[in-house]
Amino acid sequence: MEMTPETRAGHDGPYDAPVQFRGFTARPEWIDYNGHMNVGYYGVAFDNALELLMVDHLGLGEAQVNAMGQGPYILQSHMNFLREVLEGEAFSIRFRLLDADHKRGHYFAQMVSEKDGAACATQEALFMNVSHTTGRSIPYPDWAVTRLQQMVQDHASLDPAPEVGQPIGIRNKKTV
Repeated sequence: MEMTPETRAGHDGPYDAPVQFRGFTARPEWIDYNGHMNVGYYGVAFDNALELLMVDHLGLGEAQVNAMGQGPYILQSHMNFLREVLEGEAFSIRFRLLDADHKRGHYFAQMVSEKDGAACATQEALFMNVSHTTGRSIPYPDWAVTRLQQMVQDHASLDPAPEVGQPIGIRNKKTV
């Protein structure tokens, strides 16, 4: 089954650079014994915002799964925790699409405090379109590739984020 222009959500751009979603709050059940948002809920918040990006802007996500039996799967994710998020704290999430091809997309997202504009966390991730029938990658339809490429182009002028592509590991001190 194919999504038609009448059944597709999202739009063909131009896309805000970055795309920002407001209205998130650190819920009481997200707070751990350290008194701040638990690490797992950062992922939940980023995922909830990603779904908004996919559906509201790109026409992918749940609508795509329901109509076509395929949808985006996260293949790899790297988060940086820059500052605590406390119970009740309001935050927004900003997205930039760094790259995309006919099956995959690479994005960078920032969680930003509404109180003072400070970055609280970042996520860099790679997603792939997957068939729910075969469980294997499948190309996006042409209209989706066009939208992904348009978003990459619209976000290309953003300043590079220092967290993108950073390795993980213990940095050893050199001894003299």
